[in-house]
Amino acid sequence: MLNPQWLRTFAVVADTGNFTRSAERLGLTQAAVSQHIAQLEQQLGPILIRRPRNMELTPAGHALLVYCAELQQADHRLQQRLSRGERHKGDISLITPGSSGLFLYPLLLDLQQKHPEITIKHRFAPNPDIIQQVLDNSFEMGLVSVTPDDTRLTATQFTEEPLELVVPASADISDWNDLRALGFIDHPDGLNMATRLLSRAYPGAGTVKELPVRGFINQVGLILEPVARGLGFTVIPRYARKAFANSRAIKVVALEHKVMDVLWLIHRAEWPLSARAQFALDYLTQKITALEHAEDHTEGDSDSRFLNN
Repeated sequence: MLNPQWLRTFAVVADTGNFTRSAERLGLTQAAVSQHIAQLEQQLGPILIRRPRNMELTPAGHALLVYCAELQQADHRLQQRLSRGERHKGDISLITPGSSGLFLYPLLLDLQQKHPEITIKHRFAPNPDIIQQVLDNSFEMGLVSVTPDDTRLTATQFTEEPLELVVPASADISDWNDLRALGFIDHPDGLNMATRLLSRAYPGAGTVKELPVRGFINQVGLILEPVARGLGFTVIPRYARKAFANSRAIKVVALEHKVMDVLWLIHRAEWPLSARAQFALDYLTQKITALEHAEDHTEGDSDSRFLNN
């Protein structure tokens, strides 16, 4: 096994490109730095090409630098696992669909601001990728809209997210013909979501495939941009709508029948969530519950067919 101190010295030399600056950063003499590099080259062959004004890594040097990075990541993962009992310190890793991620990520950043020793690691991905990333231990937690059948995962209901019919703020929607006149803004799951919601809201009126398509966008954060510009309507999950900044330019058609998607929290079944992950979940649950109550109150007080964000 290669000496960890030699590897540390090599990584710093590769970063600074200079033995003198490396010695200053490491608190060593220049002779000690040279000795560490010489020891590595005795085992691995040439790893540095020295020139008067700079130095260059050999192929072996590049491979060794990758190895150093992998060791650093492994050490970080070990420290994270050993500190699983820390509630307010360490990584909180969550992978989610785009809609829920747009809504939850700012809440997680709020949590990090309150507890600066927490680091938020968040990624957007489709359901299959989320499941695989959690299985691979790349993320401790994930949210999916389907119940996984892999016995290596534990799945619990996290929240429900309704689908919403979103139209321009200036639109007057009273029936199917108004939707037809406005036109549909499609997205990767748009046909599925619109069919599920509109078939219940307007039974027998027509099919989504018959509606004119006024646009398509595959970025969840931009789906409502053409709607806000009056170019059409769309159907999206509530969290995506709530994350849209230009809320005054859109409105939600209040429908009698709701279609709800369940979001399932998944993690590896072999071990419990870390204390900081559970702390984050408790925080998110509290925030979501408060927002849902506020939303329900708004719906209960509204006599209009439309709701604002």
